[in-house]
Amino acid sequence: MTAADAAVEAAATTDTLLVALDFDGTLSPLVDQPMSARMTPAARAVIDELSALPRTVVALVSGRSLGHLREIAEHTDDSPVWLAGSHGAQFWVPGAGVESTPDDTADLALRDRLQQEVTARTSGMGGVWIEPKEYGLGVHTRTADAETARAVRELVDGLVAGAAPTWRRRTGHDILEFAFRHEGKDSAIARLRDRVGASAVLFAGDDVTDEDALRSLGAEDLGVRVGGGETAASLRVDDIDAFVAVLEAVARLRRAHSG
Repeated sequence: MTAADAAVEAAATTDTLLVALDFDGTLSPLVDQPMSARMTPAARAVIDELSALPRTVVALVSGRSLGHLREIAEHTDDSPVWLAGSHGAQFWVPGAGVESTPDDTADLALRDRLQQEVTARTSGMGGVWIEPKEYGLGVHTRTADAETARAVRELVDGLVAGAAPTWRRRTGHDILEFAFRHEGKDSAIARLRDRVGASAVLFAGDDVTDEDALRSLGAEDLGVRVGGGETAASLRVDDIDAFVAVLEAVARLRRAHSG
């Protein structure tokens, strides 16, 4: 048995397993139109399978706002899958729904003003899409040329630095994000672990923001990096299909162990 196989088996046979997964690039291919993202059929099938197993909790942990995450994940009110949106600032709990969040009136007003200003200032830039987020905004440049992408990042960096210097800045695959809430995927994993009483966590992601969560994992956990890039993960796979195969192995081992 290889070290990777042993790590997968250890996670799969733990008492209570939390399977917490990034969405874009991990379960769904990266797409030019962000709201058209959907899980691959094989990814959806194994998520459904894991969700039905005893002492197994599945959660999606995303930088997307909760509403957008529910839409792209085709997440229904009766779903057993937990959601952590906005990098862990928002939660949807099975059987209870959306958890209330603090009333950040002044921050929300600044968010609205910056969303409007950034949208207006970038309206003539080809291939640029401004995504309104619950606690800030995202600047997508997937279909922009390199010079336009550089110019829009410089523009938005300057606007936010002047108006909201304490906001958290994040970068990802062709996206620049700003938020007045500072939660990260590491805090989301910690909160989910505590809420469900997990004895081990399997977390997987494909981007820079996922490294916060991967670095926070303990020796009993399994971190998976999907694709290239520097990582703290103990296991790397080439693509979504290869990661789905890992999840299928976890489901198979877990079913046998609980049976």
